[in-house]
Amino acid sequence: MTIFNGERLETELFQLDRERMADGWYSDVYFRNIAGILTKLSEEGYQFEEQDIGNIEVEMQIFPRRQPFCILGGIDEALSILKVATGYKNEAGDFINTSSNLEIEACHDGEKAYYKGNPHNVDPVIKIRGRYRDFSILETPILGSLTEASRIATNVYQVMVAARGKDILFFPARFTHYKSQAMHGYAYSLGVNAYNNEYGTNTQRFISTDEQGAWWGGKGGGTISHSYIASFLGNTTEAMLQFCRLMPLDVNRIALVDFDNDCVGTSLKILKTMFDKYLKLTKAGKKEEAKKYKLFGVRPDNSSDLRDKSVEPLGKKELDNGVNARLIFNLRNTLDQAYKNWDLRPEDLEVAKSFCQDVKIIATGGFKPEKIDRFESSQVPVDIYGVGSWLLSNCSCEGTKNDFTADVVRVKVDGQWIDLAKVGRSAAENDKLQKIDLSKIN
Repeated sequence: MTIFNGERLETELFQLDRERMADGWYSDVYFRNIAGILTKLSEEGYQFEEQDIGNIEVEMQIFPRRQPFCILGGIDEALSILKVATGYKNEAGDFINTSSNLEIEACHDGEKAYYKGNPHNVDPVIKIRGRYRDFSILETPILGSLTEASRIATNVYQVMVAARGKDILFFPARFTHYKSQAMHGYAYSLGVNAYNNEYGTNTQRFISTDEQGAWWGGKGGGTISHSYIASFLGNTTEAMLQFCRLMPLDVNRIALVDFDNDCVGTSLKILKTMFDKYLKLTKAGKKEEAKKYKLFGVRPDNSSDLRDKSVEPLGKKELDNGVNARLIFNLRNTLDQAYKNWDLRPEDLEVAKSFCQDVKIIATGGFKPEKIDRFESSQVPVDIYGVGSWLLSNCSCEGTKNDFTADVVRVKVDGQWIDLAKVGRSAAENDKLQKIDLSKIN
């Protein structure tokens, strides 16, 4: 699967359309034209400078162009594409797979690949040697797989760095086509694992759909929604009580608290109501049932156009509106001190204190590395960040631009490999490359 366990994903996970892939359906048409021309030249016995051009063998190297580095994703999918779709059609129209004739070196998903801005000094992440017309049409889908998975993995890694290793909820499912969820969730797991591997942390992985975990065994989770609260006539407390009563214990009890634009007030109501249920059931000896009412966290998700009721205006939108630092400080202080205003027996004080202070704050709404870094630098007491659309971004102005390039850098002439590349490019090496036997990829 990754550099972290030394295994690779199985081909069947990608649900590749082998027939259309091999026909060039997913390829830029000019690659299909190239393959067709070379095939015709081979049939004609055409030669140029005494070389059999139709059957020319080349060395192609693929490298990323995100500075200073990217977290690699899509390597395993690229290898699977080569395995199932390398080849040609014979005169009867049958596809002949020639992937066994390729010489391939590749890195692992999850590794870092650097780019310093010099196209002569790059980190190739895949090298392919073989008859060009057999795999030329696969360049487009291979580069696409590498680009998107690596972009998201690297974006996740950057968010993790900004968050100082705090847990990140992966919330971009609604911002992309549903068929992309499995790949995106896998890329997210690569970014988290890359951070943990480098910094020696144990940050957990939280996804919102089961499909996002399809390639690595994760399961979707999350909180309640605004629409769910609306179904209870806008009563967040009652909505949470029923959620707690009916959902299994392995689902974290996280309350969405901005429905009334009063995160502090709503949190207090939920906290007190859930504690009363928790305490009553505990004292009745029903400890397992009591656990259902243990509040794991609260999630403010205020609109960037609104100022929460607990936030005193300062006249600056970035300080007043949305989920801002002052709101989080207000919320943390309120949660920590709430039990002091409850009518409690002396023996219940410590239980109530722990109940309140164990509640986590999950901040969502417009978070990206810059905002997270400001929060962390100011020691804003967020426990978990939820990040959505930014994790899919691909913009040079935000430093998320991520693409891969494939170049033919050598050709085989009279049985010898010679350097041959367009001006500005040259063959490069990468000691992370490993020889790949496609026949051993399931």
